[in-house]
Amino acid sequence: MAITSYPFDAQVVTETQYSQMFREFQDSGVVASFGSSSGFQVTAGTGMNVNVSAGLAFLRGFMVQSTATEVLAIPSASTSVRVDRVVLRLDPSLNSIVLAVKQGAAGSTTPPALTQTDTGVFEIGLASVTVGANVTSITSADIALTRTFVGHRVGVWDTGTRPASPRFGMLGFNADTDRWEYWNDTEWTPLISNVDWANLSGKPATFPPSTHTHKWADITDAPSSLPPTAHTHDWSQVTGKPTSYPPTTHGHAWSEITGTPATYPPSSHTHSWSSITSKPSTFPPSSHSHSSYLEAGDTIAWANGTKRVHADSVSGSGTYYAVWVQGDGTFARNTSSRRFKQNIRDIDIDPEAVLSLRPRLYDRLPKEEGGEYLRDEFGLIAEEVAEHLPEIVQYDEEGRVDALRYDLLGVALLSVVQDQAERIERLEQLVRDMSR
Repeated sequence: MAITSYPFDAQVVTETQYSQMFREFQDSGVVASFGSSSGFQVTAGTGMNVNVSAGLAFLRGFMVQSTATEVLAIPSASTSVRVDRVVLRLDPSLNSIVLAVKQGAAGSTTPPALTQTDTGVFEIGLASVTVGANVTSITSADIALTRTFVGHRVGVWDTGTRPASPRFGMLGFNADTDRWEYWNDTEWTPLISNVDWANLSGKPATFPPSTHTHKWADITDAPSSLPPTAHTHDWSQVTGKPTSYPPTTHGHAWSEITGTPATYPPSSHTHSWSSITSKPSTFPPSSHSHSSYLEAGDTIAWANGTKRVHADSVSGSGTYYAVWVQGDGTFARNTSSRRFKQNIRDIDIDPEAVLSLRPRLYDRLPKEEGGEYLRDEFGLIAEEVAEHLPEIVQYDEEGRVDALRYDLLGVALLSVVQDQAERIERLEQLVRDMSR
């Protein structure tokens, strides 16, 4: 039969059916006011014992009642701390609800989990008990109450028929006052208090709830010298004005005007050297020459890679270097001393690979679209060189073939010269042997 109804006269009603019915009336928990000293309260006893006060409780629709203080023994301490739990345990198979101690795991500060099944064993916690290593007694500080209390049915009453023995937190609707009220463990208190001007917080202290006016002295943030009638202001009372701006006809020096184009003068004029910003620190405003040289890390815009004029000679005591240009435009001197190298080893360059390189004639693309081509330039094609002599090929950040290290081509040619020298020496030796 799919539909069951109960309880009725001359009908057998099982404990499972009663449990299902009563758990809808009341949640599981202790029947007492919240925080009450009664209702299965756990306190320290003597030695390793704890005391559990008398009480009444619901567990999944079943009720348990204790009329006297019960003494429970906490298992002996181990060599490390643990947390035990005092519980009320419902076991329908034994037709009983009993007090019990669930022992925690040694070395853990987490109490053991509650067993809460829908038809079998069901537990509610009363307290957690911390058992220190090798202790022989339980103190009040070791006990943490974890009782849950049953809920309260919402009632409707008037002032004369309120519950005689309400529990803390009981809620109801008072028909006399037309308000919801609750028991705060001392008196019945409106759930939402009446609000009037006397108990309104955050109001101005001098603001009445009726039509009114304000004296000038009552207004905050008003200028101290500003009367509430037509008036004027002294120049000294105006804030945010330029310090050198008088209240009469006047002019401004060009240097005082902000936001002007950097190269737009108001008329023909000159500038003193000291008034020019962002100038080179060693660049004087008169005829001069340069004595400083390009250093590693400098970047310049001249395509020939030097700050020296074309007529300068390289004689003298100075040191001169070939220049490398990094991908970011940074100049660096080309050094060759052992001091700047490590892991030095021989390299075998195939002379045939060098001899396979093909000089080519080409037109170089213009810098900008529509620009003029550089005609009849000759050199090598990097992709063709990569097939024979990849050691001198340069790649860009995206891994594409980009340039050649022409300065290394002469080094590679040494292998050709050395190979030819060996061939000539062998031929000369062969001729000498044949002439004997």
